[in-house]
Amino acid sequence: MFAEKDIKQIEKKGISLKQVEAQVSRIINGMSYSNLISAATIGNGIECYTLEEISALIRSYEAKQNDLEIVKFVPASGAATRMFKFLFQFLNNFNPEKDTIESYAEKQNDNLISTFISNLEKFPFYEQVLSKTKTLIPNFNNLSKNETYLELVKTLLNENGLNYSFLPKGLLPFHKYSNGTATPFQEHLLESTIYASSNGKANLHFTVSEKHHSYFNAELYKVKVNLEKQTNTIFNVSYSYQNEKTETVALTTNNEIFRNDDESILFRPAGHGALLENLNELNNDIVFIKNVDNIVVAEQNKKLSKYKKMIGGVLLNAQEKAFAYLQELDRNTIEEAKLLEIAAFMSSRLNVVIDEAFDDFTAVDKYEYLKNKLDRPIRVCGMVKNEGEPGGGPFWVKDEHGNISLQIVEFAQIDIKNDAQAEIVKNATHFNPTDLVCGVKNYKGEKFDLMNFVDSEAAFITMKTQNGIDIQALELPGLWNGSMAHWNTIFVELPVETFNPVKTVNDLLKPVHQVS
Repeated sequence: MFAEKDIKQIEKKGISLKQVEAQVSRIINGMSYSNLISAATIGNGIECYTLEEISALIRSYEAKQNDLEIVKFVPASGAATRMFKFLFQFLNNFNPEKDTIESYAEKQNDNLISTFISNLEKFPFYEQVLSKTKTLIPNFNNLSKNETYLELVKTLLNENGLNYSFLPKGLLPFHKYSNGTATPFQEHLLESTIYASSNGKANLHFTVSEKHHSYFNAELYKVKVNLEKQTNTIFNVSYSYQNEKTETVALTTNNEIFRNDDESILFRPAGHGALLENLNELNNDIVFIKNVDNIVVAEQNKKLSKYKKMIGGVLLNAQEKAFAYLQELDRNTIEEAKLLEIAAFMSSRLNVVIDEAFDDFTAVDKYEYLKNKLDRPIRVCGMVKNEGEPGGGPFWVKDEHGNISLQIVEFAQIDIKNDAQAEIVKNATHFNPTDLVCGVKNYKGEKFDLMNFVDSEAAFITMKTQNGIDIQALELPGLWNGSMAHWNTIFVELPVETFNPVKTVNDLLKPVHQVS
């Protein structure tokens, strides 16, 4: 299957031939679907708190905040291309001499373009696009209405204009204030001061693509001094790239190696699961994770960030109890009643399904079992009520060894053709907005090696296109899916208002992205 030049290419990437052969085999043999037992719901895997409990959790977090090294981890390498998909179609298909916006929208069954055009002035980039277009088109004021719209969209996306299609989402103007516009990158810096700072210092780590690194640095240089003065916070910003050796091979629909025009093997980024290596390099006590596009205007942010402190409080309280029990286990003088107490804590607070045979274990076996299950990273994941948004969700899942655990499962991991599995999905009440906080150190203050807690079987196969050709791509177990499969997990209900991603450019018109 592989020629000598292929083997050299593989080795140069830092991957072994055996790994690539295993990837090919995985794609050809098909993925292992998750075995859903039931949807996690309120009272069955998802916790829900009263206002008094929320306030207590926030106070608990704030009391410990300055004793912690906190970092906010933001996956930010995603390009903005998909945000503008309908605008690219508009550029390809709109003829200003034959079409009006209305006739084009009707013909293409495209309501997005009508919304975009009729609200142009509300977008944070409108004035910048208008100014740039007038510079590029000297007779701009003489254009017809339809030609005007076409030229504005060209300026927005094309390389000789603002080139937004090249930029990552994190560097686009998302919000417009009286003193200018703000990018998600800038808003994440500001947000970190509300809940992810300690002793006047905020650590943020952005995963970016190498080609965009200098752009992020330029944005930081532009906003850092003013923001530090405004918030009385020092920003410590770091970056990392997806490791090249985490890329995976792709196959054609005929199960042959997909090759580039120069006959080299095509390797693709293997989804957000590849970022586990980046996360594993951080040496902080707790890590907040949030996607770059799920950010709102500052006024809203101050209201919603209390829920980050809430999940931080949940994590620290659970961690404190787990650490105390682990220290007791270390003393080796623990009594049977205490072992049962620890098992009850793990079951009720950490959602660990205790082995049915536990009561029959010897005292030594009970000790080993509890120590193994308790001494793990902990994640607290926010869940919001499902209102038709796409994405993964919280489920109770049984693995190939018969162990049941609480997991975030992507839709691609579910065999939806299986009626029983489809019924479980239908009964799901919540989905994953990617809003979590992680405890990544053990009770001795040592960093866990996060690579030891991955379910490698949770990789999934997706259909993609490369140069217009359908290909089969292999994605590593997702960062908050299979990559965290063997962590201890707590799911907490968050208000749906905390989930405000920008999937298309028109999402910027929603009230949470508009300054009132």
